[in-house]
Amino acid sequence: MVTSKSSRGSPTFYYCCLLLSSLLLTSFAALASANKKENPDGTSTHHLHFKIKYTNVTRLCNGTKQIISVNGQFPGPTVYVHTGDFVNIKVSNHIDENVTIHWHGVRQMFTVWADGPAYITQCPLQPKEHYNHNFTVVREQGTLFWHAHLGWQRGTLYGAFIIMPPKGQPYPFPIQPKAEFPLLLGEWWNMQLDDVEKFGLENGRGYNISNATTINGQPGLLYPCSQENATTLRVKKGETYLLRIINAAMNFQMYFQVAKHMLTVVETDASFSKPYTTDIIVLAPGQTADVLITADQDVDSYVFGAAVFSPPDPLRVEYPTITTTGLFIYEGAPNKTVEELEFPTFPAFNDSAFALNYVSQLRSLNSQEHPSWTPQTVDRSFLFTVGYSYVECKAGEVCQGPGPGGATVGTNINNVTFELPSVAILQAYYQQIHPNQSVAAMWDTSPAQAEDSYEEDFPSMPMFQYNYTDGNLANNFAEFGTKVMVVDFNVNVQLVLQNTDSLFFESHPFHLHGYNFHVVGLGMGTYNEERDSANFNLVDPPIMNTVAVPAGGWAAIRFFTDNPGVWLMHCHFEMHTTWGMMMAFIVKDGSAPNQKLPPPPKDYPKC
Repeated sequence: MVTSKSSRGSPTFYYCCLLLSSLLLTSFAALASANKKENPDGTSTHHLHFKIKYTNVTRLCNGTKQIISVNGQFPGPTVYVHTGDFVNIKVSNHIDENVTIHWHGVRQMFTVWADGPAYITQCPLQPKEHYNHNFTVVREQGTLFWHAHLGWQRGTLYGAFIIMPPKGQPYPFPIQPKAEFPLLLGEWWNMQLDDVEKFGLENGRGYNISNATTINGQPGLLYPCSQENATTLRVKKGETYLLRIINAAMNFQMYFQVAKHMLTVVETDASFSKPYTTDIIVLAPGQTADVLITADQDVDSYVFGAAVFSPPDPLRVEYPTITTTGLFIYEGAPNKTVEELEFPTFPAFNDSAFALNYVSQLRSLNSQEHPSWTPQTVDRSFLFTVGYSYVECKAGEVCQGPGPGGATVGTNINNVTFELPSVAILQAYYQQIHPNQSVAAMWDTSPAQAEDSYEEDFPSMPMFQYNYTDGNLANNFAEFGTKVMVVDFNVNVQLVLQNTDSLFFESHPFHLHGYNFHVVGLGMGTYNEERDSANFNLVDPPIMNTVAVPAGGWAAIRFFTDNPGVWLMHCHFEMHTTWGMMMAFIVKDGSAPNQKLPPPPKDYPKC
């Protein structure tokens, strides 16, 4: 048991609140999966209802704040399914602003209409509207999450999406866990998130950083007015547990550690991995890790926590400096005050070498039951530079950014800053390839409007090739556009993401919708095809849906285009996405009838 010297209540009150907090957290799964039907083939059909509504919450001695929530919960409900299950989630909008929900890491095989990113696969869900997301969990096993995909709404609209193995199958782990605990890392702002976004766009220099980082929505022991509600895990000595860790933070990578305990990584981004034991893991926003932890220390209470990993100079990019924490309490632990607890210790906030070494140790399981299927050959090869850029001041405007003529800060891929269209790209694309299909009548857009909504000329290489990690040579300006890259069905793609020293370095976590990819290489400096490709891991590279491109370095990924549709790729730092660091792939239909896009659902949202 842990007691507190806080003036907000007695030790008994603190213990009761911790217990209540734990019970509430574990109840989310039951609420999310209440309506389930068993199918003859052993799978299940889940019918869930996500009601988007306003909810009042209190954090950091700051009074009550209104947030956007699902079903009044923050974080939102945890969804538990098995591989092979069919999922129907009705999302209904009970707030006075538009919204969309994305199922991060769910491959959406031939169900691209359910993916969720605003103006990419669907137009936003308007007030009083609803939309049914229907999909089958085909291949994934492990920890994913869902979140809003419009503006900065995912700061409070997020929750775990956990995929269990097919019924009757054990985990391919060295030991089966006694229990599981989802841990969602996040950020908290005292101000409203749309104001944070607006300031970041108008200021042209930066944005207001979060007031706290959180675990399961709680800042923890080191923040004011937060000790009593710290996330608490109760364990028994000698037992092994599975921590399902999700970085749902908006703008920062995070270290994670449990004081005096070792963590064995067994899964990354819902793909099984060879067991790797370490005391600290690193997760970028959008990434998940499943780790085994054994309660093998003295019977006591220990602190677990997450601290920010942020490579840039803090004078350029500020970051929250207080660690978010929770409690790992053994059964029978003696009473202790917070001051007596053992806290985790972390590397320096900018220790890029530690982060790169951690990721370099990860390997896919690549067993007979869970093969890697790493592409050995390449049909299409791309090089995308990713970084900051200046946005020139428009004619007649007065800008106060740091660039020439007051130019503001933006982001780009291959010197293209993405602009969201007014019509969802998927809708426009489908309308073009099926111009005579009657379903087009349900839309208000003409074929001409659909054709003008995007351009199929996203560059496969940077316009200018140079030493991308030499800031003196950087191309600091970008053009605006809604550009996509078109690729054929069933081809092997290699994509090198090259970080640039345009303005300054920062690691960029890139997420690809609709696919898992193989991280075949990581390195520092400017990528050299002849030198670096010789060292690619084509046997058991980690399989991910989000990769952190190292600050001042590069990441090489490969994937097989077996899923037709329009698939967004973007930096998972929310400010960078807001500034335009995204693009989309169009994967064309295959030749067989079962390799083509299905028509849109009848309740598909209109723009």
